[in-house]
Amino acid sequence: MIKDNQLKVAMAQIAPVWLNKEKTIEKIKSCIIEAGKSNCELIVFGEALLPGYPFWVSISNGSEFDSTYQKKLFAHYAKNSVQIENGDLDELCSMAKDHKIAMYLGIIERPKNRGGHSLYCSLVYIDAAGTIKSVHRKLQPTYEERLVWSPGDGNGLQTHDLKQFTVGGLNCWENWMPLSRTALYGLGENLHIAVWPGSDFNTRDITRFIARESRSYVISVSSLMRKSDITSDIPGFERIIEKAPDVLGNGGSCIAAPSGEWILEPIIEKEGLITCMIDFNKVLEERQNFDPVGHYSRPDITKLSVNRERQSIVDFDDFG
Repeated sequence: MIKDNQLKVAMAQIAPVWLNKEKTIEKIKSCIIEAGKSNCELIVFGEALLPGYPFWVSISNGSEFDSTYQKKLFAHYAKNSVQIENGDLDELCSMAKDHKIAMYLGIIERPKNRGGHSLYCSLVYIDAAGTIKSVHRKLQPTYEERLVWSPGDGNGLQTHDLKQFTVGGLNCWENWMPLSRTALYGLGENLHIAVWPGSDFNTRDITRFIARESRSYVISVSSLMRKSDITSDIPGFERIIEKAPDVLGNGGSCIAAPSGEWILEPIIEKEGLITCMIDFNKVLEERQNFDPVGHYSRPDITKLSVNRERQSIVDFDDFG
């Protein structure tokens, strides 16, 4: 029996079936089943895992304007993206409920409330009852990501109760954005989820930094991606495979304690489920001497304003 102050977490450090939504969902389902058998209460998947990170952009001259090649790849990516409104995540929600496990999942979203054609790098939280509680669209795509992903909004800057923990999450380099982190801290976050496309270069420093700044647990989960994961059915396969390095994402999933010390150091080039038990009491111990939004803050001097309205280009007034 897992105590109420303890939470068993699973990090799914896996490669997608790259740019294939249906087959990647099958891989995700296998991880949920495995985590359920291990009595895990939270499972986290990497950034953009469903259906994969757009690695092709930086190795195929993605900035070439009006390129037929890039258009075809984008169209393929869009067709394999997730439309939550169409029920693309319904089966995963049902599995979360069946296995009594909460989930953070990185997806490429093609939302209908933004017209249904542009893509967003989104982090979805599904609770243990199988309900989607938040969809956080990445606020600022990084470098080459801006050629395929659209900037999100503040609607998904939300936290969720999970046993005694308050959990929240950000995508990749959003974790370097001080005000985005602060928004989650202000909502009581004490278990921070950072998702990445796959590199210990990213996770090694920021994971411990956020833990020490916030005095929270930080779980960083990265995907894997290898040249061998690029299949010949992808449009423009030959051009991608010619330029691709043997390893595009080496993982680096890890966990830091509220003290900023490692619980699990970055794990590289290993595919599978990584599990760990964390103890809420450690949060309270570390908040004794520093709490960034509590006794160690001065809201009379500095204060953050957050707009969490879901953005859309059209507001319709319906009169019956």
